Amino acid sequence: MQANPIQRVVIVGGGTAGWMTAALLARALGPRLAITLVESDEIGTVGVGEATIPQIRHVNAFLGIDEDELMRAVKGTFKLAIQFNDWGRIGDSYLHAFGDIGLPLGLVPFQHYWLRDRQERSGAAPDLWSYSINAQACAQYRFGRLDRIGSSPMTGTRHAYHLDAGLYGQYLRQRCDPRQVQRIEGKVVDVKLRADNGFIESLQLQGGVRVEGDLFIDCSGFRGLLIEGALKAGYDDWTQWLPCDRAVAVPSERVAPMRPYTQASARAAGWQWRIPLQHRNGNGHVFCSRSISDDEATATLLAHLDGEALAEPRVLRFTTGARRRFWVRNCVALGLASGFMEPLESTSIHMIQSGISRLISLFPDRHCDPALSDEYNRQTRFEYERIRDFLVLHYRATERDDTAFWRHCRSIVMPEGLAERIELFRRSGQIFRHGEELFTEVGWLQVMLGQGIVPQAWHPAADALPAAELEGFLGNMRTLIQRAVATFPEHGQFVATHCRAAD
Repeated sequence: MQANPIQRVVIVGGGTAGWMTAALLARALGPRLAITLVESDEIGTVGVGEATIPQIRHVNAFLGIDEDELMRAVKGTFKLAIQFNDWGRIGDSYLHAFGDIGLPLGLVPFQHYWLRDRQERSGAAPDLWSYSINAQACAQYRFGRLDRIGSSPMTGTRHAYHLDAGLYGQYLRQRCDPRQVQRIEGKVVDVKLRADNGFIESLQLQGGVRVEGDLFIDCSGFRGLLIEGALKAGYDDWTQWLPCDRAVAVPSERVAPMRPYTQASARAAGWQWRIPLQHRNGNGHVFCSRSISDDEATATLLAHLDGEALAEPRVLRFTTGARRRFWVRNCVALGLASGFMEPLESTSIHMIQSGISRLISLFPDRHCDPALSDEYNRQTRFEYERIRDFLVLHYRATERDDTAFWRHCRSIVMPEGLAERIELFRRSGQIFRHGEELFTEVGWLQVMLGQGIVPQAWHPAADALPAAELEGFLGNMRTLIQRAVATFPEHGQFVATHCRAAD
């Protein structure tokens, strides 16, 4: 037993970040923890429709959520990949598909055998994505849940979700026991710090209500009401590497087919997302305000919708970057209060999830030992920086020179280590995951190949396999994948059968 256990946690802000925090802390730490969530209906959330990555399924498992029930509640669809259009060159298209691609042989990753085959066939070999069940399902707009492909050692599909972020926050709220999680409607007008150590003592709400706590979680969005407003954590601006600083978003009518993937299409001064939901499509244009005006960006977005707009477009302003410290004294920032990474690789909800998981593993007593917060800050900084580097890769690895924006992107001085990582792959086909970074070797492989970074060599062990065996090895994989995908229904049919939302 801790001598001074935390008994009262106060969360400032609702939405996905606040209610995910409340649900996971309540489940992990049990009824001894009293949680108060302060939010105001007058202060909206940023959520405009979210795409996720497969790690969100761990949240479902931990909270005991039935996947089909969740998808009905959030009017969601399934996601197997992200399609990137026009990033390397205009006309290019590739997928960052979830899950494995091919099979390694011994200790040698699959891409080395594929690279050898590509060279021996003078570039006429099947492309890398022929060996991804997710990619092949995307090509046919199909979806199925499959753990393993037949009796082979090949893994099956790996999926995430497209969901309505507002409905997701409401769903998590409904799963919180009101005996453990108390919601207070109100706006924070003042933050009182203790005179002796600078810890947050209480919040003053409009109308006079005072909320005390032992640990405070800042989910107040871009404002960073506690972590920055009261505790001055500092913020590192990363626009030198990621120049986009605004987004305009609008929902539109859903049109067929229901794609099992997110789309990210490069535009003249940024890129556009398209996220298919059951009742609508979510759309947005992330752009650089130094290269294009808000009106021009809005016109670009509206011109590239695949259905009629359902609302007035709204512009969001942001500064890509991260807090210098994410945990200060007795306050931890989560969600947009901790930093902002543009949603190019759908990482926003995951970063909330990983932050909560990290906090649970390092959960303090009321003294908030600096050794715990220092470790939390170190791990979180590492995660942010590695995600940043992966996003920078998309912008830097381009041959586009058709606009000033893309010419600028080609000249970006890369963060430390990224250039070396690219050069290692270019010269040898080798990719090594750094520590506990989010994106796997397969993710880096797809983006680098998809944007024209082709290795000059492969691992020498790949040459040891006789040509006939290599051909059989690769051919059998393609056949198994094609047969498996043929058994899947169309994505829209799967959703209608298993998790259609009420009209």
